[in-house]
Amino acid sequence: MEDKARWVQGMFGRIAGRYDLLNHLLSFNLDKRWRARMVQRVSSTPGIRVLDLCCGTGDVLLALEQRGAFGSDFCHPMLLEAQRKSPGSPLVEADALALPLRNNSLDLITCAFGFRNLANYDQGFEELLRVLKPGGVAAILEFSQPTNRVFGALYGFFSTRVLPWVGGAISGSRDAYSYLPESIRKFPGAEDLASQMRAAGFTRVEFERMTGGAVALHLGYK
Repeated sequence: MEDKARWVQGMFGRIAGRYDLLNHLLSFNLDKRWRARMVQRVSSTPGIRVLDLCCGTGDVLLALEQRGAFGSDFCHPMLLEAQRKSPGSPLVEADALALPLRNNSLDLITCAFGFRNLANYDQGFEELLRVLKPGGVAAILEFSQPTNRVFGALYGFFSTRVLPWVGGAISGSRDAYSYLPESIRKFPGAEDLASQMRAAGFTRVEFERMTGGAVALHLGYK
């Protein structure tokens, strides 16, 4: 588990400088729409404590900045990019499986395209529940499996053939963009992830598919 965490940490560190460019390019700018939808779904009143977990370069954090959100990531180069983009937001360098936060201290946790990189999903859910207040919400935006067979085949070809080549050429790290489709393949589908959230102890779990099921947004309450 520690070996995977160190590899993922180093991999994201190598591509931090080109991460935003490749996200927008390889998703045809749909990643902006996906993140905006998550922010819209968790729209809340100012004054609550909000954590953007696995915040990366800070796209979601920037959208939540006026709500007093702070960001956390275990990859230092990613946090430097987030600091440049959102200089007014507090940032914490920490492992998502061992957050330096008190029990029952947060009202909302968002996590966009970072949860599948955790070394242990069950432990990740336990940590979310630990730091959320009763009634608090976890919003997890992740890649998923397309529901249409034809679109799924096209998506599979793009992610396994085109994405590693383009991502590797621009970032200089082909292994990072070979890891991406493999991590998506191994990640639970939308229904299975919802079941895991319920089994972990979340209530009122719901999910919304986007872009033919290629992405899913899950919400769960403590």
